[in-house]
Parts: sequence; C-alpha cells; structure tokens
Amino acid sequence: MNPYVEYLDGRDVLEILRTTPSSFQSLTGHLTTEQLDQPTAPGKWSLRQIFAHMADCEIVWANRIRQVLAEPGVTIAPFDQDVWAQRYSAYTAAEALSTFTALRGWNVSLLTTLTAAERSYMLSHPERGTFPLQELLELIAGHDLNHVTRLRELLK
Repeated sequence: MNPYVEYLDGRDVLEILRTTPSSFQSLTGHLTTEQLDQPTAPGKWSLRQIFAHMADCEIVWANRIRQVLAEPGVTIAPFDQDVWAQRYSAYTAAEALSTFTALRGWNVSLLTTLTAAERSYMLSHPERGTFPLQELLELIAGHDLNHVTRLRELLK
C-alpha cells in the first residue's frame, strides 16, 4: 500500500514530518539559484521544482487529514502531480521551501493533537483503496524520506 514504507525503518512518523523542512534547508541552503534550478538528471525535476512539489503535496495532505477528521470514511480525490508541475516556474525555490515549511509546521501542530482513535479513522482513495489515517501519515513521512534520501545522494 505505501510505496515508501522501506524508508520508515521503524522511525517515528511525527519526528520525520517535523524535521523534513530543516533537512531540506540544511542540505540546500548553500546552493545558488542556478544550482537549485538545474534539473537533477535529464528529464527530472530541479530542486526548486521538488520544493514546489512538496508544498503542493502538503496542501493536499492538509486537506485530506482534515477531511478524514471531520468525516471518517471520506473518499479523497487523487491528483496528477505532473499536471501541477507544469506551473512550477511561477515559484522560486525560496518561496516553495518557505511555503512547505509553514504548511508543514501547521500540520504537525494539528497532528500532535490526534488521539489513537482518530489515527484509526478510515479514508478511501480511488487508486489506493481504504486505509486508516495512520497509514496516510506513514505515506507522507515515507514520501519525505524518499526526497531527503535522494537529495543527500545527489549532493554527495
């Protein structure tokens, strides 16, 4: 179900979510605008585009989390990240990372209030099936670690 589960390795989901923005900042804070705008490989996104993608994902996840808390069992809509990426030229790397950081902080604050019962609330996704909110949080954390891991490898 979670394509990123291998990245979790038993780590605390909330701690991963809390530290991802600072990981991005510490790994890329020294890079120039030109370096941030350079595709990471032929046909791949630049770091600026990755940061914009992370901000977009955080917007979607914020909504999904709140939807399932308000209406357990809700069906959430998928999105096409490649269609959304067509507009990433509108954002600077700094704007994208700042937006991601602010949204993530807002979401982490909400997540600290969840009870075990709320983490078990179910949601449905047309492509992924039905699963509890906790699995969505694990997917988000694994997605974070996927990008952080790839960034570390890229910058070696």
